[in-house]
Amino acid sequence: MIKSGASDEPSPSERISKRIAELADWRGKTLARMRTLIKKADPHVVEEWKWRGVPVWSHDGIICTGESYKNVVKLTFAKGASLTDPARLFNSSLDGNTRRAIDIHEGEDVDAAAFTALFRQAVTLNSARKSKAPKKAKP
Repeated sequence: MIKSGASDEPSPSERISKRIAELADWRGKTLARMRTLIKKADPHVVEEWKWRGVPVWSHDGIICTGESYKNVVKLTFAKGASLTDPARLFNSSLDGNTRRAIDIHEGEDVDAAAFTALFRQAVTLNSARKSKAPKKAKP
């Protein structure tokens, strides 16, 4: 029998939607809002599902992850330490040399314009790094 190549597995976007629906409280609403802002900031963003259930948004590499915990929705930017954050959205993982995170607690609201600018800056950083990647030497 020949397999068609189609998978019965849900797509990463479907898995993220399911996760949001399962979080039938403020965390689901928060993650859904941030996902909407991400998609508006970069219509070409790729949604992925990694590490046994973590929503990931990528463009020329990972931009950020979206995790939900009991008391917080955490958006971790893979290269956050390289971004300027004039609105001071980053409020977690501030000691590392690479990542930065935004912890959103119940009742908190993230500035949409500042988040969009931060996300677009991360996309630009990834794209610039990709274009500067060394080319393999021909044998």
